Amino acid sequence: MDAFTKLKGLVAPLDRVNVDTDQIIPKQYLKTIKRSGLREGLFSDWRYGANGKGDRSFFLNQERYQGANILLARDNFGCGSSREHAPWALMDYGFRCIIAPSYADIFFNNCFKNGMLPVVLKGDEVAQLFKEVEAQPGYQVTVDLAAQTVTTPSGTAFRFDIDAFRKDCLLKGLDEIGLTLEHEKDITAYERRRKQEAPWLFTDL
Repeated sequence: MDAFTKLKGLVAPLDRVNVDTDQIIPKQYLKTIKRSGLREGLFSDWRYGANGKGDRSFFLNQERYQGANILLARDNFGCGSSREHAPWALMDYGFRCIIAPSYADIFFNNCFKNGMLPVVLKGDEVAQLFKEVEAQPGYQVTVDLAAQTVTTPSGTAFRFDIDAFRKDCLLKGLDEIGLTLEHEKDITAYERRRKQEAPWLFTDL
């Protein structure tokens, strides 16, 4: 996966609490096991409305938020089912970072596994960001993973905590497969030795 080091980008606000994974990517889009092609399903019920013509008040339908790669959200983002398609859809749309006061545990873990950074800030800090995003079209922040900061256009820096192992994996662009492949030489040596010790295990049936 792509490494995450520092990201400066446009912020898009989703001012709703308890956003569940069925709203992030509804069930009808779960037929695929590919991580691409899900952007059209992202928040589709809210984006397109019951008549399919689109809800112009929804943030993804507003011109000022086109091209956003940082999502600003409220408490308990990503609750509901454990579908990994939720971070896939967000990534496919272009989001690399989410900022919220809290997340559902499974969604939070799935973000890291897919190279997306879920930043946890204090409630009052998130509230300040919502006010500034609304007031300033084109509002951008800089998310610095190494420094563990979110910096606003005015220079205010909010610090966030992150597990050291997860931070290291994101900085290096390593998912679980990538971590395993770091030990490829040891794995190959073990398989070679094991084949000599127990050749019958490697006999074709």
